[in-house]
Amino acid sequence: MSDDELTTSPDGGDQTEPAATDAAPADEAATDPASAEAAPAADAAPAEGDLEPSAGGATVDVLEEEDVLEAAPEPVISPYDRPGKWYVLHTQSGYENKVRQNIEARTRSMGMEGKIHEIAIPMEEVTEFKQGKKVVAQKKMFPGYLLIRCELDDDSWYVIRNTPGVTGFVGAGNKPSPLSRKDVEGFIAVPDSAAEETPAKRARPRLEYELHESVRVKEGPFADFSGEIVEINEDHMKMKVLVNIFGRETPVELEFSQVAKL
Repeated sequence: MSDDELTTSPDGGDQTEPAATDAAPADEAATDPASAEAAPAADAAPAEGDLEPSAGGATVDVLEEEDVLEAAPEPVISPYDRPGKWYVLHTQSGYENKVRQNIEARTRSMGMEGKIHEIAIPMEEVTEFKQGKKVVAQKKMFPGYLLIRCELDDDSWYVIRNTPGVTGFVGAGNKPSPLSRKDVEGFIAVPDSAAEETPAKRARPRLEYELHESVRVKEGPFADFSGEIVEINEDHMKMKVLVNIFGRETPVELEFSQVAKL
């Protein structure tokens, strides 16, 4: 060891001073190319999973492909394709709603919901003429009849057939006949999936009177006469009725308000 490498400590002891050439300068370490490549860049973007919204920054919602595409409309199910089959029930006329309520109550009380599904009263729009004015009203399509959708077996038949007000099933003999698809879709409205987007065209109401129907004259010179309708003029609310006058059938023009159904 040389004399230049020895120094004297304050207490008189010898102390070895490290060689100046052994320590790398701080500025050299900072500018060393190898160190610069190994150190992560301060400005590098963090990984995607490390992104966190800043306190004052706005977040961006990423939409999935299925969110962008519009949801496909639900398919329209015909009443004929629902579980069970449709049958016609004969009831006491004027008690259709009461009979339906009775069947529904017996179905619940006897636990037959899995076999007796639905009861419908077919309705239609009918144009009536009251006090000289045309009025569209809802009327029963088949007074005295109900439609019932069920899984018909001995148990469900017993519940339905023994309901007060039910006269019986419609069918050949004692075997009820299910309705065809055409009849079911004709009697029960099929829902329109596009009804919300474009209003469905409303069906033309049926006139209360029909050709070749017999009516009674209520007022006028031919009051209390009866005759057959041979012509209907809906626009002018008039009709021609063949009335028997002195043994001869004579066409008489009458207003709708002057006649009544027999």
